[in-house]
Amino acid sequence: MARLLVSAAHKSSGKTVIAAGLCEALKARGMEVRAFKKGPDYIDPQWLARACGHPCYNLDFNTQSHAEIIAAAAAHAAPPGGCTLVEGNKGLYDGVAADGADSNAALAKLLGLPVVLVADCDGITRGIAPLLQGYRAFDPQVALAGVILNKVGGERHRAKLTAAVETYTDLPVLGAVMRDARLALPERHLGLMPSAETDGAARRINDFCDAVAEQVNLERLLRAVGDAASTASGSDSTLQTPATAATVAGDGRQLQTPGAATASGNGNPLQTPAAASAMSGDDGGPAQASGNGGPLRIGVFRDRAFSFYYPDDLEDLERCGAELVFINSLRDTRLPPLDGLFIGGGFPETQAAALEANAALRGEVARAINAGLPAYAECGGLMYLSRAITWRERRHEMCGVVAADALMCERPQGRGHVEFSETANMPWPAIAGEAPMRRAHEFHHSRLVNTDAFDTAYTVSRGDGLGGGRDGIVHKNLLASYLHRRATAGNRWTQRFTEYIRARKSAAETRQKQPPRR
Repeated sequence: MARLLVSAAHKSSGKTVIAAGLCEALKARGMEVRAFKKGPDYIDPQWLARACGHPCYNLDFNTQSHAEIIAAAAAHAAPPGGCTLVEGNKGLYDGVAADGADSNAALAKLLGLPVVLVADCDGITRGIAPLLQGYRAFDPQVALAGVILNKVGGERHRAKLTAAVETYTDLPVLGAVMRDARLALPERHLGLMPSAETDGAARRINDFCDAVAEQVNLERLLRAVGDAASTASGSDSTLQTPATAATVAGDGRQLQTPGAATASGNGNPLQTPAAASAMSGDDGGPAQASGNGGPLRIGVFRDRAFSFYYPDDLEDLERCGAELVFINSLRDTRLPPLDGLFIGGGFPETQAAALEANAALRGEVARAINAGLPAYAECGGLMYLSRAITWRERRHEMCGVVAADALMCERPQGRGHVEFSETANMPWPAIAGEAPMRRAHEFHHSRLVNTDAFDTAYTVSRGDGLGGGRDGIVHKNLLASYLHRRATAGNRWTQRFTEYIRARKSAAETRQKQPPRR
Protein backbone atom coordinates (compact mmCIF):
# COMPACT_ATOMS: atom_id res chain seq x y z
CA MET A 1 0.00 0.00 0.00
CA ALA A 2 1.35 3.39 -1.01
CA ARG A 3 0.95 6.02 1.70
CA LEU A 4 2.09 9.62 1.94
CA LEU A 5 1.44 13.00 3.49
CA VAL A 6 1.35 15.96 1.10
CA SER A 7 2.62 19.13 2.78
CA ALA A 8 4.30 22.42 1.92
CA ALA A 9 6.48 25.15 3.35
CA HIS A 10 3.49 27.46 3.86
CA LYS A 11 -0.22 27.71 3.18
CA SER A 12 -1.59 28.56 -0.29
CA SER A 13 1.19 26.61 -1.96
CA GLY A 14 -1.27 24.58 -4.03
CA LYS A 15 -1.41 21.49 -1.79
CA THR A 16 -5.10 20.83 -2.38
CA VAL A 17 -4.78 21.04 -6.16
CA ILE A 18 -1.77 18.70 -6.18
CA ALA A 19 -3.32 16.32 -3.64
CA ALA A 20 -6.64 16.14 -5.52
CA GLY A 21 -4.76 15.71 -8.80
CA LEU A 22 -2.73 12.86 -7.32
CA CYS A 23 -5.89 11.17 -6.04
CA GLU A 24 -7.57 11.34 -9.44
CA ALA A 25 -4.42 10.40 -11.39
CA LEU A 26 -3.68 7.38 -9.20
CA LYS A 27 -7.33 6.34 -9.36
CA ALA A 28 -7.10 6.53 -13.15
CA ARG A 29 -4.22 4.04 -12.95
CA GLY A 30 -6.55 1.56 -11.28
CA MET A 31 -5.51 2.19 -7.66
CA GLU A 32 -8.01 2.42 -4.81
CA VAL A 33 -7.33 5.80 -3.21
CA ARG A 34 -8.41 7.01 0.24
CA ALA A 35 -7.86 10.57 1.40
CA PHE A 36 -7.54 12.35 4.74
CA LYS A 37 -7.18 16.00 5.68
CA LYS A 38 -5.26 17.20 8.70
CA GLY A 39 -7.01 19.60 11.01
CA PRO A 40 -10.52 21.02 11.33
CA ASP A 41 -11.39 21.65 7.70
CA TYR A 42 -14.65 21.13 5.81
CA ILE A 43 -13.70 22.58 2.41
CA ASP A 44 -10.52 20.85 1.25
CA PRO A 45 -11.97 17.41 2.12
CA GLN A 46 -14.83 18.05 -0.33
CA TRP A 47 -12.33 18.36 -3.17
CA LEU A 48 -10.36 15.31 -2.05
CA ALA A 49 -13.52 13.25 -1.67
CA ARG A 50 -14.64 14.14 -5.19
CA ALA A 51 -11.21 13.25 -6.54
CA CYS A 52 -10.84 9.83 -4.90
CA GLY A 53 -14.52 8.87 -4.99
CA HIS A 54 -14.71 8.14 -1.26
CA PRO A 55 -15.34 10.23 1.87
CA CYS A 56 -12.35 12.20 3.11
CA TYR A 57 -11.80 12.00 6.87
CA ASN A 58 -10.17 14.58 9.15
CA LEU A 59 -7.28 13.86 11.50
CA ASP A 60 -7.13 16.58 14.13
CA PHE A 61 -4.82 16.86 17.15
CA ASN A 62 -7.16 19.39 18.78
CA THR A 63 -10.24 17.18 19.05
CA GLN A 64 -8.76 13.67 18.77
CA SER A 65 -6.28 11.81 20.96
CA HIS A 66 -3.28 10.16 19.32
CA ALA A 67 -4.95 6.77 19.56
CA GLU A 68 -8.13 8.10 17.95
CA ILE A 69 -6.09 9.52 15.06
CA ILE A 70 -4.33 6.19 14.58
CA ALA A 71 -7.64 4.34 14.78
CA ALA A 72 -9.35 6.63 12.25
CA ALA A 73 -6.41 6.38 9.84
CA ALA A 74 -6.44 2.59 10.08
CA ALA A 75 -10.21 2.26 9.77
CA HIS A 76 -10.40 4.29 6.56
CA ALA A 77 -7.05 3.48 4.93
CA ALA A 78 -6.85 2.18 1.37
CA PRO A 79 -6.98 -1.59 0.84
CA PRO A 80 -3.81 -3.50 -0.14
CA GLY A 81 -2.53 -2.28 -3.48
CA GLY A 82 -4.14 1.12 -3.00
CA CYS A 83 -2.93 4.53 -1.88
CA THR A 84 -3.62 6.40 1.35
CA LEU A 85 -3.00 10.14 0.99
CA VAL A 86 -3.12 12.71 3.78
CA GLU A 87 -3.18 16.39 2.88
CA GLY A 88 -1.60 18.61 5.50
CA ASN A 89 -2.71 22.07 6.56
CA LYS A 90 -0.53 25.18 6.47
CA GLY A 91 3.20 24.37 6.44
CA LEU A 92 4.97 21.14 7.36
CA TYR A 93 6.21 22.44 10.72
CA ASP A 94 3.39 24.90 11.47
CA GLY A 95 0.91 24.46 14.28
CA VAL A 96 -0.49 26.03 17.42
CA ALA A 97 1.91 24.26 19.79
CA ALA A 98 5.33 25.90 20.08
CA ASP A 99 7.05 22.50 20.10
CA GLY A 100 5.29 21.37 16.92
CA ALA A 101 3.32 18.62 18.68
CA ASP A 102 0.26 19.36 16.50
CA SER A 103 2.12 20.01 13.23
CA ASN A 104 1.98 18.09 9.96
CA ALA A 105 5.40 16.73 10.78
CA ALA A 106 4.08 15.34 14.08
CA LEU A 107 1.21 13.66 12.22
CA ALA A 108 3.61 12.15 9.69
CA LYS A 109 5.72 10.71 12.49
CA LEU A 110 2.69 9.48 14.43
CA LEU A 111 1.36 7.55 11.43
CA GLY A 112 4.72 6.62 9.92
CA LEU A 113 4.01 8.57 6.72
CA PRO A 114 6.63 9.74 4.23
CA VAL A 115 6.19 13.35 3.21
CA VAL A 116 6.00 14.77 -0.30
CA LEU A 117 6.67 18.49 -0.13
CA VAL A 118 4.84 20.82 -2.54
CA ALA A 119 7.10 23.81 -3.12
CA ASP A 120 5.55 27.10 -4.25
CA CYS A 121 8.17 28.25 -6.75
CA ASP A 122 6.66 31.58 -7.65
CA GLY A 123 9.50 34.12 -7.56
CA ILE A 124 12.26 31.70 -6.51
CA THR A 125 15.03 29.83 -8.35
CA ARG A 126 18.32 28.82 -6.66
CA GLY A 127 16.81 29.80 -3.30
CA ILE A 128 14.75 26.61 -3.39
CA ALA A 129 17.87 24.68 -2.32
CA PRO A 130 18.46 26.24 1.14
CA LEU A 131 14.73 26.13 1.77
CA LEU A 132 14.64 22.38 1.16
CA GLN A 133 17.90 21.86 3.04
CA GLY A 134 16.40 23.58 6.06
CA TYR A 135 13.24 21.48 5.94
CA ARG A 136 15.31 18.33 5.55
CA ALA A 137 17.59 19.14 8.50
CA PHE A 138 15.06 20.70 10.86
CA ASP A 139 13.69 17.32 12.01
CA PRO A 140 15.62 14.29 10.71
CA GLN A 141 12.84 11.99 11.96
CA VAL A 142 10.51 13.32 9.26
CA ALA A 143 10.92 11.11 6.20
CA LEU A 144 10.93 13.51 3.24
CA ALA A 145 10.35 11.42 0.11
CA GLY A 146 10.76 14.18 -2.44
CA VAL A 147 9.49 17.50 -3.75
CA ILE A 148 6.93 18.55 -6.34
CA LEU A 149 7.76 21.95 -7.78
CA ASN A 150 4.56 23.97 -8.18
CA LYS A 151 3.61 27.20 -9.94
CA VAL A 152 6.64 26.91 -12.20
CA GLY A 153 6.98 29.75 -14.71
CA GLY A 154 8.17 27.76 -17.73
CA GLU A 155 10.82 25.33 -18.95
CA ARG A 156 13.72 27.66 -18.22
CA HIS A 157 12.43 28.21 -14.67
CA ARG A 158 11.96 24.46 -14.23
CA ALA A 159 15.52 23.74 -15.36
CA LYS A 160 17.01 26.23 -12.88
CA LEU A 161 14.92 24.89 -10.02
CA THR A 162 15.73 21.27 -10.80
CA ALA A 163 19.46 21.98 -11.10
CA ALA A 164 19.49 23.74 -7.70
CA VAL A 165 17.62 20.91 -5.98
CA GLU A 166 19.75 18.17 -7.53
CA THR A 167 23.03 20.01 -6.89
CA TYR A 168 22.52 21.01 -3.28
CA THR A 169 20.07 18.47 -1.83
CA ASP A 170 19.47 14.75 -1.90
CA LEU A 171 15.72 15.14 -2.45
CA PRO A 172 14.35 13.80 -5.73
CA VAL A 173 12.29 16.16 -7.88
CA LEU A 174 9.11 14.18 -8.42
CA GLY A 175 7.50 16.66 -10.77
CA ALA A 176 7.22 20.26 -11.90
CA VAL A 177 3.70 21.63 -12.35
CA MET A 178 3.52 24.76 -14.47
CA ARG A 179 1.61 27.86 -13.48
CA ASP A 180 -1.83 27.48 -15.06
CA ALA A 181 -4.99 29.50 -14.51
CA ARG A 182 -7.05 26.30 -14.82
CA LEU A 183 -5.41 25.02 -11.62
CA ALA A 184 -6.44 27.97 -9.48
CA LEU A 185 -9.27 27.32 -7.06
CA PRO A 186 -11.46 30.32 -6.18
CA GLU A 187 -11.01 31.62 -2.64
CA ARG A 188 -13.07 33.81 -0.36
CA HIS A 189 -13.41 34.68 3.34
CA LEU A 190 -13.21 31.11 4.68
CA GLY A 191 -10.57 29.83 2.26
CA LEU A 192 -11.24 27.79 -0.86
CA MET A 193 -14.71 27.68 -2.33
CA PRO A 194 -16.34 24.30 -1.55
CA SER A 195 -16.76 21.90 -4.44
CA ALA A 196 -20.48 21.78 -3.59
CA GLU A 197 -20.73 25.42 -4.68
CA THR A 198 -18.31 25.32 -7.59
CA ASP A 199 -19.84 24.98 -11.03
CA GLY A 200 -17.86 22.49 -13.07
CA ALA A 201 -16.13 20.91 -10.06
CA ALA A 202 -15.68 17.62 -11.95
CA ARG A 203 -14.05 19.47 -14.85
CA ARG A 204 -11.68 21.26 -12.51
CA ILE A 205 -10.62 17.97 -10.91
CA ASN A 206 -10.02 16.52 -14.36
CA ASP A 207 -7.75 19.51 -15.05
CA PHE A 208 -5.87 18.79 -11.81
CA CYS A 209 -5.54 15.15 -12.82
CA ASP A 210 -4.26 16.00 -16.31
CA ALA A 211 -1.66 18.41 -14.91
CA VAL A 212 -0.39 15.87 -12.37
CA ALA A 213 -0.42 12.95 -14.79
CA GLU A 214 1.55 14.94 -17.37
CA GLN A 215 3.95 16.81 -15.11
CA VAL A 216 4.52 14.52 -12.11
CA ASN A 217 6.43 11.28 -12.51
CA LEU A 218 3.95 8.99 -10.75
CA GLU A 219 6.20 5.94 -11.00
CA ARG A 220 9.04 7.81 -9.38
CA LEU A 221 6.72 9.22 -6.73
CA LEU A 222 5.42 5.76 -5.79
CA ARG A 223 8.97 4.40 -5.59
CA ALA A 224 10.13 7.37 -3.51
CA VAL A 225 7.32 7.12 -0.96
CA GLY A 226 7.82 3.37 -0.82
CA ASP A 227 11.52 3.79 -0.06
CA ALA A 228 10.85 6.54 2.48
CA ALA A 229 8.07 4.56 4.15
CA SER A 230 10.53 2.08 5.61
CA THR A 231 12.43 4.98 7.16
CA ALA A 232 9.24 6.53 8.51
CA SER A 233 7.97 3.27 10.01
CA GLY A 234 11.38 2.41 11.44
CA SER A 235 11.86 5.80 13.09
CA ASP A 236 12.60 5.80 16.81
CA SER A 237 10.26 8.76 17.28
CA THR A 238 8.41 8.58 20.58
CA LEU A 239 5.26 9.47 18.66
CA GLN A 240 5.42 6.02 17.09
CA THR A 241 6.25 4.11 20.24
CA PRO A 242 3.25 1.88 21.09
CA ALA A 243 3.81 2.30 24.83
CA THR A 244 3.72 6.05 24.46
CA ALA A 245 0.66 6.08 22.23
CA ALA A 246 -1.17 3.76 24.60
CA THR A 247 -0.81 5.98 27.64
CA VAL A 248 -0.90 9.71 27.06
CA ALA A 249 -1.66 12.00 24.11
CA GLY A 250 0.78 14.75 23.21
CA ASP A 251 -1.02 17.33 25.36
CA GLY A 252 -1.41 15.09 28.40
CA ARG A 253 -4.93 13.84 27.74
CA GLN A 254 -5.56 10.23 28.68
CA LEU A 255 -6.27 8.17 25.60
CA GLN A 256 -9.70 6.63 25.14
CA THR A 257 -8.69 3.87 22.72
CA PRO A 258 -5.58 2.10 24.05
CA GLY A 259 -6.01 -0.87 21.74
CA ALA A 260 -5.52 1.39 18.74
CA ALA A 261 -1.80 1.77 19.32
CA THR A 262 -0.84 -1.90 19.13
CA ALA A 263 1.77 -2.08 16.41
CA SER A 264 2.01 -4.52 13.55
CA GLY A 265 5.26 -6.17 12.62
CA ASN A 266 6.44 -3.34 10.39
CA GLY A 267 5.46 -0.60 12.85
CA ASN A 268 2.98 1.04 10.46
CA PRO A 269 -0.10 2.20 12.40
CA LEU A 270 -2.15 2.39 9.17
CA GLN A 271 -1.92 -1.39 8.85
CA THR A 272 -2.75 -2.21 12.46
CA PRO A 273 -5.89 -4.40 12.77
CA ALA A 274 -6.33 -3.40 16.41
CA ALA A 275 -6.33 0.24 15.37
CA ALA A 276 -9.19 -0.29 12.97
CA SER A 277 -11.25 -2.22 15.52
CA ALA A 278 -10.76 0.56 18.06
CA MET A 279 -13.22 2.70 16.11
CA SER A 280 -16.15 0.62 17.37
CA GLY A 281 -18.17 1.84 20.34
CA ASP A 282 -17.17 -1.10 22.52
CA ASP A 283 -13.54 0.01 22.42
CA GLY A 284 -14.22 3.57 23.53
CA GLY A 285 -15.11 5.27 20.26
CA PRO A 286 -17.91 7.80 20.10
CA ALA A 287 -20.72 5.54 18.89
CA GLN A 288 -22.85 3.92 21.60
CA ALA A 289 -26.29 3.22 20.15
CA SER A 290 -29.00 2.87 22.76
CA GLY A 291 -30.90 0.24 20.80
CA ASN A 292 -34.26 1.46 22.15
CA GLY A 293 -37.04 1.64 19.58
CA GLY A 294 -36.78 1.83 15.80
CA PRO A 295 -34.57 4.08 13.70
CA LEU A 296 -34.84 7.82 14.17
CA ARG A 297 -35.43 9.94 11.08
CA ILE A 298 -33.02 12.88 11.30
CA GLY A 299 -33.18 15.49 8.59
CA VAL A 300 -29.81 16.87 7.44
CA PHE A 301 -29.57 20.01 5.30
CA ARG A 302 -26.96 19.31 2.60
CA ASP A 303 -26.63 21.50 -0.47
CA ARG A 304 -24.73 24.55 -1.74
CA ALA A 305 -25.57 26.53 1.40
CA PHE A 306 -24.88 23.82 3.99
CA SER A 307 -22.05 21.37 3.34
CA PHE A 308 -19.91 21.44 6.50
CA TYR A 309 -20.24 17.93 7.91
CA TYR A 310 -17.66 15.42 9.09
CA PRO A 311 -18.44 12.13 7.31
CA ASP A 312 -17.57 10.08 10.39
CA ASP A 313 -20.02 12.15 12.48
CA LEU A 314 -22.80 11.37 10.00
CA GLU A 315 -21.77 7.70 10.07
CA ASP A 316 -21.80 7.84 13.86
CA LEU A 317 -25.36 9.19 13.86
CA GLU A 318 -26.33 6.16 11.80
CA ARG A 319 -24.56 3.83 14.23
CA CYS A 320 -26.58 5.49 16.99
CA GLY A 321 -29.80 4.45 15.26
CA ALA A 322 -30.48 7.39 12.93
CA GLU A 323 -31.80 7.23 9.39
CA LEU A 324 -30.42 10.35 7.70
CA VAL A 325 -32.85 12.16 5.42
CA PHE A 326 -31.03 14.75 3.31
CA ILE A 327 -32.84 18.00 2.58
CA ASN A 328 -32.02 20.67 0.01
CA SER A 329 -32.69 24.04 1.60
CA LEU A 330 -32.75 25.77 -1.78
CA ARG A 331 -35.17 23.49 -3.63
CA ASP A 332 -37.25 21.47 -1.15
CA THR A 333 -40.37 23.26 0.02
CA ARG A 334 -41.58 20.77 2.64
CA LEU A 335 -40.01 18.97 5.56
CA PRO A 336 -40.51 15.21 5.39
CA PRO A 337 -41.70 13.39 8.53
CA LEU A 338 -38.79 13.75 10.99
CA ASP A 339 -37.85 12.97 14.56
CA GLY A 340 -34.96 15.45 14.59
CA LEU A 341 -33.11 18.00 12.47
CA PHE A 342 -29.40 18.76 11.97
CA ILE A 343 -28.33 21.90 10.09
CA GLY A 344 -24.55 22.12 9.76
CA GLY A 345 -22.32 24.96 8.70
CA GLY A 346 -21.62 26.31 5.26
CA PHE A 347 -22.11 29.55 3.37
CA PRO A 348 -25.74 30.61 3.83
CA GLU A 349 -24.67 34.20 3.19
CA THR A 350 -23.72 33.42 -0.43
CA GLN A 351 -27.06 31.68 -0.96
CA ALA A 352 -29.09 34.08 1.15
CA ALA A 353 -31.30 35.30 -1.68
CA ALA A 354 -32.25 31.74 -2.65
CA LEU A 355 -32.81 30.77 0.99
CA GLU A 356 -35.04 33.81 1.45
CA ALA A 357 -36.97 32.94 -1.71
CA ASN A 358 -37.77 29.49 -0.34
CA ALA A 359 -40.21 30.91 2.20
CA ALA A 360 -42.21 27.68 2.28
CA LEU A 361 -39.34 25.65 3.74
CA ARG A 362 -38.33 28.42 6.14
CA GLY A 363 -41.86 28.47 7.45
CA GLU A 364 -41.92 24.69 7.85
CA VAL A 365 -38.63 24.73 9.77
CA ALA A 366 -39.82 27.51 12.09
CA ARG A 367 -43.14 25.81 12.80
CA ALA A 368 -41.49 22.43 13.43
CA ILE A 369 -38.87 23.76 15.86
CA ASN A 370 -41.35 26.00 17.68
CA ALA A 371 -43.63 22.96 18.01
CA GLY A 372 -40.81 21.07 19.75
CA LEU A 373 -38.89 19.23 17.02
CA PRO A 374 -35.42 18.42 18.46
CA ALA A 375 -32.85 20.27 16.36
CA TYR A 376 -29.13 20.99 16.34
CA ALA A 377 -27.53 23.77 14.30
CA GLU A 378 -23.89 24.80 13.87
CA CYS A 379 -22.65 28.19 12.63
CA GLY A 380 -24.29 28.53 9.20
CA GLY A 381 -27.25 26.61 10.55
CA LEU A 382 -27.52 29.11 13.41
CA MET A 383 -27.48 31.95 10.88
CA TYR A 384 -30.27 30.30 8.88
CA LEU A 385 -32.41 29.99 12.01
CA SER A 386 -31.93 33.68 12.89
CA ARG A 387 -34.35 36.41 11.82
CA ALA A 388 -32.21 37.60 8.91
CA ILE A 389 -28.74 37.56 7.36
CA THR A 390 -27.22 40.91 6.38
CA TRP A 391 -24.24 40.81 4.02
CA ARG A 392 -22.84 43.58 1.84
CA GLU A 393 -25.60 45.87 3.09
CA ARG A 394 -28.37 43.55 1.88
CA ARG A 395 -30.77 41.97 4.34
CA HIS A 396 -32.39 38.60 3.66
CA GLU A 397 -35.14 37.11 5.80
CA MET A 398 -34.43 33.74 7.39
CA CYS A 399 -36.44 31.42 9.68
CA GLY A 400 -36.82 33.69 12.72
CA VAL A 401 -36.52 30.85 15.23
CA VAL A 402 -33.55 32.48 16.99
CA ALA A 403 -34.45 36.00 18.10
CA ALA A 404 -31.40 37.69 16.58
CA ASP A 405 -30.00 38.92 13.27
CA ALA A 406 -26.81 37.54 11.70
CA LEU A 407 -24.51 40.32 10.50
CA MET A 408 -21.63 39.43 8.18
CA CYS A 409 -18.38 41.29 8.96
CA GLU A 410 -15.20 41.88 6.99
CA ARG A 411 -12.97 40.33 9.65
CA PRO A 412 -13.41 36.95 11.39
CA GLN A 413 -15.57 37.14 14.51
CA GLY A 414 -14.33 33.76 15.72
CA ARG A 415 -11.45 31.69 14.42
CA GLY A 416 -9.49 28.68 15.63
CA HIS A 417 -9.59 26.18 18.47
CA VAL A 418 -12.27 26.38 21.12
CA GLU A 419 -12.49 25.03 24.65
CA PHE A 420 -15.85 25.02 26.37
CA SER A 421 -17.81 23.49 29.22
CA GLU A 422 -21.53 22.95 29.52
CA THR A 423 -23.98 24.82 31.73
CA ALA A 424 -27.11 23.58 33.47
CA ASN A 425 -29.06 24.72 30.39
CA MET A 426 -27.56 21.95 28.23
CA PRO A 427 -30.61 20.00 27.04
CA TRP A 428 -28.91 16.79 25.95
CA PRO A 429 -28.42 13.96 28.48
CA ALA A 430 -24.96 13.64 30.02
CA ILE A 431 -22.79 10.58 29.40
CA ALA A 432 -20.35 9.20 31.93
CA GLY A 433 -16.71 9.49 30.96
CA GLU A 434 -16.92 12.66 28.90
CA ALA A 435 -14.37 15.33 29.68
CA PRO A 436 -15.75 18.35 31.59
CA MET A 437 -13.78 20.63 29.27
CA ARG A 438 -14.50 19.90 25.62
CA ARG A 439 -12.75 20.95 22.43
CA ALA A 440 -14.23 22.25 19.22
CA HIS A 441 -13.40 24.80 16.53
CA GLU A 442 -14.98 27.89 14.99
CA PHE A 443 -14.48 30.04 11.93
CA HIS A 444 -17.18 32.62 11.34
CA HIS A 445 -17.34 36.10 9.89
CA SER A 446 -20.80 36.76 11.27
CA ARG A 447 -22.02 37.83 14.69
CA LEU A 448 -25.48 38.04 16.17
CA VAL A 449 -26.98 41.51 16.68
CA ASN A 450 -30.36 42.83 17.83
CA THR A 451 -30.61 39.84 20.14
CA ASP A 452 -33.33 39.08 22.64
CA ALA A 453 -32.45 37.35 25.91
CA PHE A 454 -31.82 33.62 25.61
CA ASP A 455 -30.38 30.76 27.63
CA THR A 456 -27.00 29.35 26.61
CA ALA A 457 -25.63 25.84 27.07
CA TYR A 458 -21.88 26.56 26.78
CA THR A 459 -19.32 28.53 28.74
CA VAL A 460 -16.46 29.33 26.36
CA SER A 461 -13.03 29.59 28.00
CA ARG A 462 -11.04 29.69 24.76
CA GLY A 463 -12.48 31.13 21.58
CA ASP A 464 -15.27 33.59 20.84
CA GLY A 465 -18.57 31.83 20.22
CA LEU A 466 -21.42 34.30 20.63
CA GLY A 467 -19.14 36.62 22.61
CA GLY A 468 -18.94 37.24 26.31
CA GLY A 469 -17.78 33.70 27.02
CA ARG A 470 -21.11 32.19 25.93
CA ASP A 471 -22.45 30.00 23.15
CA GLY A 472 -25.07 27.34 22.52
CA ILE A 473 -28.48 29.03 22.27
CA VAL A 474 -31.27 26.91 23.75
CA HIS A 475 -34.81 27.43 22.44
CA LYS A 476 -37.54 24.80 22.90
CA ASN A 477 -35.71 21.58 21.87
CA LEU A 478 -33.15 23.45 19.72
CA LEU A 479 -29.43 23.79 20.45
CA ALA A 480 -27.69 26.23 18.08
CA SER A 481 -24.14 27.58 18.29
CA TYR A 482 -21.17 28.92 16.38
CA LEU A 483 -19.02 26.00 17.60
CA HIS A 484 -18.37 22.95 15.45
CA ARG A 485 -18.33 19.79 17.56
CA ARG A 486 -16.62 16.54 16.59
CA ALA A 487 -17.76 13.12 17.80
CA THR A 488 -14.88 11.67 19.81
CA ALA A 489 -14.53 9.47 22.87
CA GLY A 490 -14.59 12.52 25.14
CA ASN A 491 -17.29 14.40 23.21
CA ARG A 492 -20.04 11.99 22.19
CA TRP A 493 -22.43 14.58 20.82
CA THR A 494 -23.91 12.19 18.25
CA GLN A 495 -24.96 9.71 20.93
CA ARG A 496 -26.31 12.42 23.20
CA PHE A 497 -28.29 14.08 20.40
CA THR A 498 -29.88 10.82 19.26
CA GLU A 499 -30.72 9.85 22.85
CA TYR A 500 -32.30 13.27 23.34
CA ILE A 501 -34.38 12.82 20.18
CA ARG A 502 -35.39 9.32 21.24
CA ALA A 503 -36.48 10.55 24.67
CA ARG A 504 -38.57 13.37 23.16
CA LYS A 505 -40.13 10.92 20.69
CA SER A 506 -40.93 8.42 23.42
CA ALA A 507 -42.49 11.11 25.60
CA ALA A 508 -44.65 12.31 22.71
CA GLU A 509 -45.82 8.77 21.93
CA THR A 510 -46.70 8.24 25.58
CA ARG A 511 -48.77 11.42 25.63
CA GLN A 512 -50.62 10.32 22.51
CA LYS A 513 -51.55 6.99 24.12
CA GLN A 514 -52.97 8.60 27.23
CA PRO A 515 -56.76 8.95 27.26
CA PRO A 516 -57.99 12.52 26.94
CA ARG A 517 -58.88 14.29 30.15
CA ARG A 518 -62.57 14.83 30.78
